Amino acid sequence: MTQRFLKSAKLFQFFSLDKWLLFAIFLGVFLRFIYIRNREFWYDEVLSLLLATGQKLGYKTPEAFPVSLSDYASLLTLPVESNLGDILTTFKNLLRGLAAEPHPPLFFITQHFWLRLFGNSETAMRSLEVLLSCISIFGAYKLGKIVANHRSGLLLAGLLSLNPFFFFQSLNIRMYNSLILWVIISALASLQIMTQDLSRRQQIFWNILLIFSVTCGLMTFYQYAYFIVALAALALFLYPQNPQKLILHLLRLGVGVLLAVPWMLWGFSQQIKNADLGRFNTPNNVFIAFFLHLRDVAESVGVNLLIGDWQTSLPLHLIVSTGILFSLFLFAAVFILWKPERQKLGIALILSFLPLFIAFAVDCATQKYTLAENSKSIIILPGSLLLLSLAITHLSPRWQKPLIATFLLLYLSLSAGDFSLRNRQMFHTINGIIQQQPTTPTLIAMNARAWGYILRLAYYIKPNAAVMLLAQESANLAPNLEKLFNYEASIYQRILWIDVAAPIWSPASTPAEKQKVENVLNPKFKLTQTQELFGTQDLDKLSIKLYEIK
Repeated sequence: MTQRFLKSAKLFQFFSLDKWLLFAIFLGVFLRFIYIRNREFWYDEVLSLLLATGQKLGYKTPEAFPVSLSDYASLLTLPVESNLGDILTTFKNLLRGLAAEPHPPLFFITQHFWLRLFGNSETAMRSLEVLLSCISIFGAYKLGKIVANHRSGLLLAGLLSLNPFFFFQSLNIRMYNSLILWVIISALASLQIMTQDLSRRQQIFWNILLIFSVTCGLMTFYQYAYFIVALAALALFLYPQNPQKLILHLLRLGVGVLLAVPWMLWGFSQQIKNADLGRFNTPNNVFIAFFLHLRDVAESVGVNLLIGDWQTSLPLHLIVSTGILFSLFLFAAVFILWKPERQKLGIALILSFLPLFIAFAVDCATQKYTLAENSKSIIILPGSLLLLSLAITHLSPRWQKPLIATFLLLYLSLSAGDFSLRNRQMFHTINGIIQQQPTTPTLIAMNARAWGYILRLAYYIKPNAAVMLLAQESANLAPNLEKLFNYEASIYQRILWIDVAAPIWSPASTPAEKQKVENVLNPKFKLTQTQELFGTQDLDKLSIKLYEIK
């Protein structure tokens, strides 16, 4: 009887809640490596690659005549370099290219050096993001532990590891994943300094780490400035009657900001001149504008806390409804923690609600709606998950386990489903069509001139293929094809017509424009293959038609 009891106790201990949380953390990390090559570079990712090579200045929009894809493919690798001077020239061109971009340079600079070490494959480029996300998950554990306890840290790390939005960003070659890292590290360093009894050596370490993370955060994404305000408010909250410590903390933050000044003076001033801020404008009607601002808040909460990249496939009203539901969860968490854990609640609210409120206030004041554009204000994610973690771990075990299991299983299902069930292999399919006859002279005729489509064609179509590209807006495609065939009719034996449903920077093809293209092709070519390709958003809905010479 005693032996049976001991075996049961050991079994229960093995399947304890803490061990399940550890399993969830490692599962999230493991899935990142499983899915690292599960999808193609998408529109913004291939732009990140172009910027990282330092060759953005060499990109030219296609004109009204065919161009070689190999010329564009060469822009997606480092240029030929034979000495240190060439390397410095590449880095100089990298900075010049970034000055025309709307984002700070740090992410692209780190990708540049990673590219030098490991190459430009999907695995190589995304491996840095996976590594940084793993550091963020460990930092989340430390953050939850220092605010509350070991279990809160495990729960926060487990939720972050499987959270669909962070999971997607961990495999996305953009700056939002590293932004989360600097948010977590700066919050953790601030709390270590303000709440822990540190030795002199530890104080120096955490002070340097805080200053470093503030600089890096600001140099990664400008919206991080909202989080700097939150860190200042955190000191005001924890040092209400200690102005000396408050001033010292503000000085640390100030030093971090000052270290970013050289870029602000040179690069940011140029970025402002090139910025297209008009796309964030709201209607003039004050009531409509305010409603849109509130909708953006709900959308940001919904995407951050549940929807993730599924946002591109779901109707807006469902995303907003999800945001409202999770806002109620957050308010319930506030209610749970209000009396017994006011200091912990205050910390979590400052790290979550305050940056969101600042972003909301800035949008209202400037009459713009950036909340739903800037990756759904992902800076609120760690603080929001911290608030949920604190509330759940404060509940009785009777409620803890089912709530934790529900969140983790829901997050796991959405994250794994995002990469398992949604097609992201459109340009591999196009390359497969080309490789049926790789040496046959082929012209790709496409109704889009945006670099996202052109660079992905250049990246995924193998260089051994005899392919040229004619990329034109819908209205100009048929006339330019006709002119081309009048002079070079015998050059191409195959025409691959790609009609993009929602091309960037230009309108979609009308039925009349499509008919004109068919009228140009039909006399000389016969239609042999048609295929509809669907990605995860309207930008990647492609209609493919392959014509062969008669």
